[in-house]
Amino acid sequence: MDYRRISADCHLDLPWMPPELFVSEASAALRDRMPHVVDGPQGPYWTTNTGKNFGFVNGVGPTGFKYVAGENGQADKMAATALYSDGEKGIRRVSDPHLRIKDMDRDGVDAEVIYGILGAAARLNDLDVSNEMQRIYNNWLVDFQSHYPDRQLPLACIPSGDVNASAAEIRRVAKLGLRGVEVATVGDMMPLWHPYWEPMWQAINEVNLPVHFHTFPQMSKVAAIEGVSGDVRKAAVFCGITGFQLHLVDILAGMMGATVFERYPNLRVVFGESGAGWLPYVLDRMDYEFEFYFREIPLKMPPSEYWKRQCKATFQYDCVAAELLHRIGENTVMWGCDFPHADGTWPDSTGFIDRQFAGLAPDVVRKLTCENAGKLYGFMN
Repeated sequence: MDYRRISADCHLDLPWMPPELFVSEASAALRDRMPHVVDGPQGPYWTTNTGKNFGFVNGVGPTGFKYVAGENGQADKMAATALYSDGEKGIRRVSDPHLRIKDMDRDGVDAEVIYGILGAAARLNDLDVSNEMQRIYNNWLVDFQSHYPDRQLPLACIPSGDVNASAAEIRRVAKLGLRGVEVATVGDMMPLWHPYWEPMWQAINEVNLPVHFHTFPQMSKVAAIEGVSGDVRKAAVFCGITGFQLHLVDILAGMMGATVFERYPNLRVVFGESGAGWLPYVLDRMDYEFEFYFREIPLKMPPSEYWKRQCKATFQYDCVAAELLHRIGENTVMWGCDFPHADGTWPDSTGFIDRQFAGLAPDVVRKLTCENAGKLYGFMN
């Protein structure tokens, strides 16, 4: 296949999954605790028997908001393609591989990497059910990816609350033929510099699959927003969304300080939807600290060199990264449209690409929008 555009960050969220999947495939002991769909006054929505709400069926974004015209300009563009009205009819364009291909074609995307349901699983606050949910999802992916393996690459969801379970699931999904793993990044996870993670690094190194950490909003002091006005709540969300990509510094620096990249030189790490404009400062800062204060850490190269050798970041729209590409490394960043999220670029990715990369050479643009992902994931040689 002649690849021209590859999206390195797309999604398949719980609201768009088959409504009976998790109940029908769960073990008997856990079936009553799994997410399922019930009818509500505003339409069917995902919930659990403990009252957790995971959003409207086929709703907007990972949390399944009800689509309201005029609230989000990009969502309005998506709605104009009948994405949400089709969803209300039970037409799951996001989770049906055949229908999804048509939406990829609409946006000029030849292949895509698809992140999964880890955010919803983390919100369960029930480790056994979360692990079971991810096991079911990973099994379901085997059939999903079988239809268009040269165009759709879904990532297996790996739990992070029990590192031994993480390692076991990594080995299991590799045997199933899945081609990448995504580890849950949650607010209370063990820091990545901790020896706790060693069994997972060993498993990832063993199966030789790229490992992904997708950025996520961290809302500190959640109790502070209880009972406040809508405007104040918007300010809190604005604060969280503005800085949420920067939390991946903790993962990158943690792995670097724990010498994970030195000890496992074949490990390939992707920071999903992380943006890249912040990376020049962080890379420079790590190099400075290592050179002058942390030479006792057994690294054979400056941290920035490990970044260039083993890491990549994805972004939708990041003009700062385009200007500082020489400081990041043009082989280390990958564009993604973020379909079907309403803060992405679908269905008009061409316009976003043209605007942010206007000053770059065509061969560099091709690296960012096609070749870097194509080579990492095996779409291209």
